[in-house]
Amino acid sequence: MSHEDVLGTVDAPIRAAFEATNRGDSAAFVAAFAPDAVLNDWGRTFTGHAEIARWDENENIGVQSRFEALSAAKEGDTTTVQIQVSGNGYNGGGAFKIATDGEHITRWDISG
Repeated sequence: MSHEDVLGTVDAPIRAAFEATNRGDSAAFVAAFAPDAVLNDWGRTFTGHAEIARWDENENIGVQSRFEALSAAKEGDTTTVQIQVSGNGYNGGGAFKIATDGEHITRWDISG
């Protein structure tokens, strides 16, 4: 499946976060998250819009990251997306385990 095909299978807030990252839109990236959402980046935890925006500035859009979705599998409210990241920060593969409430991302766990 292509990146676009994979994004067509995930919940709207996940798709919005990927698309925001790839076009460099920090406001849209943060808006995809619930106000009390948690982002866990290899044990570093960021809670709420302000902390997620700080993470985004330092680790994601701020270092021109681009996400390529390779596959996605959903179980309940959580989708695991296998990804390839490129940019001026981390480059390589990994997995995002992302929970939503249908309208927003409630939790995003980053792992290998």
